[in-house]
Amino acid sequence: MPEVIRQLPENVSNQIAAGEVVQRPASAVKELMENAIDSGARRIEVRVIDAGRTLIQVLDNGTGMVLADAKRCFQRHATSKISVAEDLYSIVSKGFRGEALASIASIAHVELKTRHASEDHGSKLTLEGGKAESPMPCPMEVGTQIAVRNLFYNVPARRNFLKSDAVELRHVIDEFHRLALAHEEVHFLLSHNDSELFNLKGTSRRKRVVGVFGSKYDERLVPVDEKTDVVSVEGFVGKPEFARRTRGEQFLFVNQRFIKHPLLHRTVMQAYEGLLPRDQFPLYVLFLTIDPARLDVNIHPTKTEVKFDEERHVLSLLLPAIRRGLGKYAVAPSLDFDQEPGLNITPVDPSRPVKEPSVQINADYNPFRTPSHGNSLRPGRGQMDAWKKLYGDEPVSEPSSVGDSEVTIELVASDAGDSDFSLLGAHAVDQKRSFFQFQQRYIATSTRSGLLLIDQNRAHLRVLYELLVGQLEHETASIPVQQLLFPKVVELNAIDRHFVLESKSWLERMGLQLESHESGVQITGMPAEGESSPTLLIEAVLEDDGNELPGISRAERVAAQMAKSMAIRSGKILEPKEMADLLDRLFGCSTPDRDPFGRRVIVNFDAKDIEQRFQ
Repeated sequence: MPEVIRQLPENVSNQIAAGEVVQRPASAVKELMENAIDSGARRIEVRVIDAGRTLIQVLDNGTGMVLADAKRCFQRHATSKISVAEDLYSIVSKGFRGEALASIASIAHVELKTRHASEDHGSKLTLEGGKAESPMPCPMEVGTQIAVRNLFYNVPARRNFLKSDAVELRHVIDEFHRLALAHEEVHFLLSHNDSELFNLKGTSRRKRVVGVFGSKYDERLVPVDEKTDVVSVEGFVGKPEFARRTRGEQFLFVNQRFIKHPLLHRTVMQAYEGLLPRDQFPLYVLFLTIDPARLDVNIHPTKTEVKFDEERHVLSLLLPAIRRGLGKYAVAPSLDFDQEPGLNITPVDPSRPVKEPSVQINADYNPFRTPSHGNSLRPGRGQMDAWKKLYGDEPVSEPSSVGDSEVTIELVASDAGDSDFSLLGAHAVDQKRSFFQFQQRYIATSTRSGLLLIDQNRAHLRVLYELLVGQLEHETASIPVQQLLFPKVVELNAIDRHFVLESKSWLERMGLQLESHESGVQITGMPAEGESSPTLLIEAVLEDDGNELPGISRAERVAAQMAKSMAIRSGKILEPKEMADLLDRLFGCSTPDRDPFGRRVIVNFDAKDIEQRFQ
């Protein structure tokens, strides 16, 4: 039998490792910045061209490297952070595996310049696809400069999977923010295409948070500070009134390392119970400090996941720490645990006369009386309030006219299934059918074979989505735009502002007219149809996470989110003409039975099934 197992060449194994360590330009930025921090740098400058596709350059004033270390650092598993396995249980540095530089060098053109204080001049190394040329001396200050050009040049499949420059730059800025927030003492700079985006000088932790997100955030921060013998937590959480519908302002650090921990995130959200709707997310920048021996960071290639030895203790500290912080600043109610248990009843004044309670009876009330069309008995104010508590609506004295209206609904219900129906053009039913609104959420109408229920919110969502997407597909398309008499400024942090402005051209084609503003963007016009606001529309744009699906562009995903914020809500009472117009437009859509998120819009109840329910 021939031998089939062989040792992979080093360049191939490095490219495989690169698939785990370097997934996109932001991954390379993260690894290079972490190396600079580990070197003790007090100033780190990051330059990117074309969101990192063409160039990623990181310059620092750290300790630098001698020539021998400069040559060795590109070898796989070459590291100065650990020497024996036991060191894995007391890691305090950012990197320690020695895979980053080897992985980056295997898929890019790399140039390294570095100088240690013990040497008179620096050393320059050039690598292409992991293969190094002979080092050369070069003049430079103490520190390191590394340039990564043409990322994934020899892995075209990986390069083709990169997203647009706007999305990739957003990931780069995300990584920049995480490290800048964790090390407020370091001076960080970031530029893109020779345009400076951030210049964050060393400062206090609060000022660093404000520097990252913008001056308006200073008033939104609530300090958190709790310590125990096992773990301490400090940082800031946002006031509930400034929460957003989009994620992105949630940062959790353990020993100055950014981590993703779903259980800790749920604990933070639990602290906001009763203060926020379920679809909103607060800002938080929290720093946990724990003995490295109680923490395992070596469980994921990107080192963003950790495992706590005493997870329950961490959770038991985090929740009350946030609640105490919110309560201390009069954001949430705070309980007085020192108060004696028991009822807190004010004593009765002995000199005050005591009156006998009186009972009021409505002699005309008859619970079995049915209101008539011409003469009805309106309940008293107290009964009206009780009715509202039970049913949410006031009782009506006259029958509603909503169910009496008729429109022509040209559709034929199929017997094949709930969502199987079709428009048959000339063969469609030409017959007036009554319709009515059910529970202020559905539109009900009859067909030849049964009954249809249409979700009004999802129906309008489908209509708006196809309207917005149509603006993207046709150059001459136009959408009614409502010009704002007083332009609305939507405050955004730097990354969100840049992300929105990068999409300005096609957003304006969908009716969202905006301009750059020093604290965010200024909305001058918005789609005339719908029930949204400038702030909600911008939040809809930011809800896109950059995870593109086959055949669905980012603009189409944003159109779906915008339509979601504009669609009429469940619970809104619709006039007959409004229902007629909505149904007419819905059945003119390409896919009327599903909304853009794949949810069912129409449900068909077959007449035979209804008859069986009465047997």
